[in-house]
Amino acid sequence: MEILVGKKPAMSYVLAALENRDDKEIVLKARGRSISRAVDVAEILRNRFIKAEVAGINIGTEVFENNGKKKHVSTIEIKLSGC
Repeated sequence: MEILVGKKPAMSYVLAALENRDDKEIVLKARGRSISRAVDVAEILRNRFIKAEVAGINIGTEVFENNGKKKHVSTIEIKLSGC
């Protein structure tokens, strides 16, 4: 299951992950200012609700072009397995 983390409170994404626990793996994706919220969601899930292991963390940068100007935005992908 893949969850895109944005501007909502962290518990909204935690509840979304708990409601859809059919998969063996949860993937949290975020970019920009939402990265810290994605890390919070992963830690809340791991420490309070499910005993999952972090299977991998991928970080990167996306480049957007707007009116000829390039903008770099950081991204993160956190994989939790053993849910």
